[in-house]
Amino acid sequence: MHYRLKCRVCGSLFHDDGFMLACPVAHAPSLLITEYACRTLQRDQQAEGMYRYRCWLPVLQMLAGAGQPVTYQSKRLSSALQLPNLWITFSGFWPERGATLETATFKELEAYAVLSRVPKHPSRVLVIASAGNTAAAFARTCSENTIPCVIVIPASGMQKMQFRKPLNSCVKIICLIGSADYSDAIAFAEQLSGVDNFYAEGGVKNIGRRDGIGTVMLHAVEAIGQLPDYYFQAIGSGAGAIAAWEAATRLIEDGGFGSKMPRLMLSQNLPFTPIYDSWKRGGRELIAIDPDVGRMLTQQIVAPVLSNQRPPYTIRGGTFDALSETKGDMLAADNKEAMHAMRLFEECEGIDIEPAAGVALASLMKAARSHQVRREAVVLLHITGGGWCKRASENRLIPVSADLEFTSDELFTGGALASVRNLFHMSKRRPASAVPEASEAA
Repeated sequence: MHYRLKCRVCGSLFHDDGFMLACPVAHAPSLLITEYACRTLQRDQQAEGMYRYRCWLPVLQMLAGAGQPVTYQSKRLSSALQLPNLWITFSGFWPERGATLETATFKELEAYAVLSRVPKHPSRVLVIASAGNTAAAFARTCSENTIPCVIVIPASGMQKMQFRKPLNSCVKIICLIGSADYSDAIAFAEQLSGVDNFYAEGGVKNIGRRDGIGTVMLHAVEAIGQLPDYYFQAIGSGAGAIAAWEAATRLIEDGGFGSKMPRLMLSQNLPFTPIYDSWKRGGRELIAIDPDVGRMLTQQIVAPVLSNQRPPYTIRGGTFDALSETKGDMLAADNKEAMHAMRLFEECEGIDIEPAAGVALASLMKAARSHQVRREAVVLLHITGGGWCKRASENRLIPVSADLEFTSDELFTGGALASVRNLFHMSKRRPASAVPEASEAA
């Protein structure tokens, strides 16, 4: 293999079986990192999409349909913010500019890297919890490549589950209804993953996820010619920020893109800001959130994909370390600021963006006004999702029906688990009708 896994705490090295999520040695929790045989960034010009950077991806195989973001230097938005060296990495659906992520989100980079890491024809079923975007990315990727998976998603995320082609029956959707939310999806997915014949995708613990998102930084430096001075992104778990830090570390070791680590400028959506609050308080500990209070707050934000109540903040190699090592900072934007930023981006750049990306842009706007960012600095803004409305208006999309629905009261029973297991004895999923008119899908 062209890589090994390494523990940040004890330094142990491991050969990857495609499923390993943690160091087996007894010590403080830590995220594994990838150690590649190739120490300089090599591009495979013939490879599809993100596989261009496969020398720094933990892939055993290359799957069909992989896309990529686009990085370009802004003009109109740059002028509006008075940041002459503003660069944008657009991780979404904008094929005219070269962004070819079919589900209009950077989560597709995660999905392809995670699934490319797994050996062909796994004997178990992949389990994923998602607030919406991750579900769409994994559903499409698994469907295109006939990889069995079960996706647990709250009802609020089902609007993202629309595709140009029907999903393969190997993909099963569990929709949580009523008051059940993303935290319930995570908890049920963890329980299901402990059942025979199922396995956890692992979230931020999966090095495929982080190295997949890390291709955003690789793509950016190839376009810019150097590492940026600042990196702006909105976060829920912080996986994208950790990935940017890890990728930048490799690029500094490469030596061809500068020696200065980009400052991570990360943002959350007010009033749900556990990472922001923990960072501003100082120290490694994540603030405690009452589950009911957390549920209430997450219902008040415009970007529900940023609503992780248990982010990997404290763990070694997690968000706290990424912020500390990069001399970064946490910012926050409320719903009104995020929506204003979304409108401004579409006016300036000509494409719609997701609310989470609006949070990131709103935070950049405030940082520029308060002089937290040097005017002449090279700034990279990661638009983590965009082009959804464009995609919906230009295509007839097929909304997915859930295979099972559970309330929060029904979730944690033997009956719920048994029902999910029985799904994989079925030959077909329930049919779903195409959207009658393309404009209605928008």
